[in-house]
Amino acid sequence: MLVLLKSSRFYLAVGLTLVCSLLGSFLAGFPYLQVIGALVLALVLGMVLQVYQPVINRARTGIGFISNKFLRLGIILLGFKLNLVDLAQAGVKTILLAICVVSGTLFLTYNLARKLGVEQNLALLAASGTGICGAAAVMGISPQLPVSVEQEEQKREDEVLAVAIVAILGTVFTLIELGLKPLLHMTPQQFGVVTGGSLHEIAHAVAAGSAGGPVSLDTAIITKLSRVLLLAPAALLIGIWYQRKNHVGFTAGQSHLPIPWFMGGFILASIVGTFLPLGATILAALVKLAYLFLGMAMAALGMSVNFRVILQRGGKAFLAAGISSCILLAFVIVVSKWFF
Repeated sequence: MLVLLKSSRFYLAVGLTLVCSLLGSFLAGFPYLQVIGALVLALVLGMVLQVYQPVINRARTGIGFISNKFLRLGIILLGFKLNLVDLAQAGVKTILLAICVVSGTLFLTYNLARKLGVEQNLALLAASGTGICGAAAVMGISPQLPVSVEQEEQKREDEVLAVAIVAILGTVFTLIELGLKPLLHMTPQQFGVVTGGSLHEIAHAVAAGSAGGPVSLDTAIITKLSRVLLLAPAALLIGIWYQRKNHVGFTAGQSHLPIPWFMGGFILASIVGTFLPLGATILAALVKLAYLFLGMAMAALGMSVNFRVILQRGGKAFLAAGISSCILLAFVIVVSKWFF
């Protein structure tokens, strides 16, 4: 690692991914791109940079490091966005809804994808992104799915494909929910519950929730963050299930728990951000830093994808996630009408 940090190839990779991340954040400030989100834009920019293949090849080693380590650092810092007191004040109903949405969508999307013939890893990543919190969930769950060295390239393709699926579906369903808003006759709180409970990325929930006013936006964010909070336990449970099902991670006749330590950092960051007097300015800066690192990781991922394979393998996973997204939206609309 020390040799890598001193390498010019590493700094080239840092420069390329940093530019993509910053440009993605800048572009996400425009009205029509805001719904897509900075992380997905950084991924797309990384994919565009593949036209300069000789440069990408020079930075290849550093790109792999960034897509792995910077990802974990970004997710840890994202914990500062979670205010546990606000989540607790949202009430038992919001937390129960989040548990139902995450567990139900994971189960439904995964099983639909498998029935359609989608490979196990891709099915799990698409289900995680659909059920929890989009790109961050895909990248947070992926380290819990160990593969052989020969399968590493396919795993990166699965990650990009799953991110693309939730980005496209999240954008489509954001527009659908904005179109349905006048027809649903909901209170601002109910509409916030719908957007936060059904949309894929935080950016999607913010874009749609803001259409209902300040109360709707606040409710959307809290409902969405209650799903984000479940990323850590979901990663642990999925890791345990995956390793036992596939008989990986066993030593001396015993299995070791696939504890996602960086998720522990995510929870610790949320505790620190909630209970220590850091101040709104510092917390906002830490969250921006989180998205900077996550954007760099997404750009690095985009630089290493195989477009041809993704196009060949994406259809069935997209169909499964699309069907479950429709069912999720219908479920959350009913629940918001009855209980909120």
